[in-house]
Amino acid sequence: MSRLRRVLENDRTRPAVLRSAGDGYRLDVPDGALDLTGFDRRVAEAARLTAGGRSRADLDAARLLLTEALELWSGDPLAGLPGPFAETQRSRLAERRLAARRSRLEIDLELGRYAEAVAELTALTAEHPLREDLHGLLMLALSRDGRQAEALAAYAALHRTLRSELGADPGPELRRLHARLLAGGPAPAPSGPDPDPVTRPASLPADLADFTGRADLVARLTARLTAPPGAAPTVIALFGAGGVGKTALAVHVAHRVRGDHPDGQLYVDLHGAGGDPAEPRTVLGSFLQALGVARDAVPDGLAERAALYRTRLAGRRVLVLLDNARDAEQVRPLLPGDPGCAVLVTGRAPTVGPAGAWSVPLRAFAADEASALFTGIVGEERAAAEPAAVAEVLRLCGHLPLAVRIVAARLAARPGWTSGSVSEGWALMVGPYPLGADQ
Repeated sequence: MSRLRRVLENDRTRPAVLRSAGDGYRLDVPDGALDLTGFDRRVAEAARLTAGGRSRADLDAARLLLTEALELWSGDPLAGLPGPFAETQRSRLAERRLAARRSRLEIDLELGRYAEAVAELTALTAEHPLREDLHGLLMLALSRDGRQAEALAAYAALHRTLRSELGADPGPELRRLHARLLAGGPAPAPSGPDPDPVTRPASLPADLADFTGRADLVARLTARLTAPPGAAPTVIALFGAGGVGKTALAVHVAHRVRGDHPDGQLYVDLHGAGGDPAEPRTVLGSFLQALGVARDAVPDGLAERAALYRTRLAGRRVLVLLDNARDAEQVRPLLPGDPGCAVLVTGRAPTVGPAGAWSVPLRAFAADEASALFTGIVGEERAAAEPAAVAEVLRLCGHLPLAVRIVAARLAARPGWTSGSVSEGWALMVGPYPLGADQ
């Protein structure tokens, strides 16, 4: 502990970071003290800047942010720490670092920094010989730098490696790029768009600024969605009664893991709780256009759209949020095939998750969570003035987040009302927002 304090503390006589706690010690980490926090913040901001029109100014700013994020790394994370947990975390963090490097290299190509990108990608592909996404970037960089023959040679070398190591051929996106190179190749450009642009959708709804509660569940969901890719995409299904906060939780978690899915985020409301649920074929049409497929190039049939959708997501790390699903049958055609992708599903039925999904039941808030949400909206002074009345209002709301939010918002908008008058005039209070039978 003394050696750690020499590293961590400014004043070892008055420890502020590594404190004594009973018969042990507690680590109090100040805001901004973790390199990983700074890394995640910069990566998320870079993703936001490049999610829209990708102007030159936005690309320059995003590249600077990603460069700063990568400069926070020094050697391997958790180096020397033994055990399976440390190894899992090392793999997860290394994947996040690689994703950030890939995003910065993609920006380099758009900015015309071809020679620099070629040098870095040559080293990266040697380090990761089976990563097709990195080989594809190397081929593009070589081609745009006027080195067409070397770009074709890079594809041939990858083809040989995949054949000898896995008995497989390169994926469809890399084969299409190879065919374009054989036909004359994509023009070296920063002046015009890529002939096959990689569009990064960013259609998540805004997160709630005052999201409250479920801290343990948020941590578990975040850990699952940021774990190293396995053999199949990660699929999580949140189910529970209407008003229990499924959408708010899913959107909140989705924003937390955006940095781990730098190739985009797709969102759709499937209207599964109503009488007119969305057709998977229609949703796939919208998704394909969001992924850069021209409207007139979208196939007609459901199977063809699903196949093209999986192809567009191959080799990419995209998060898909399927909100308000009716059942697993509605969800199944909308699942990516690439293990680098992840899916969050919400719905009322326990069976809304497809086979292999991690199904998580969501219930009403605990009393302290409901109270924290209510207090955050109406203010501490008004909430503390009538604790018994507040508790009764929360009981009448069933501790459901949506009901608590509606009632608290209406009370906050009416300074003359009290929590006691709300509990007495419940029918008048909720009138315009009738709760459903399962609420």
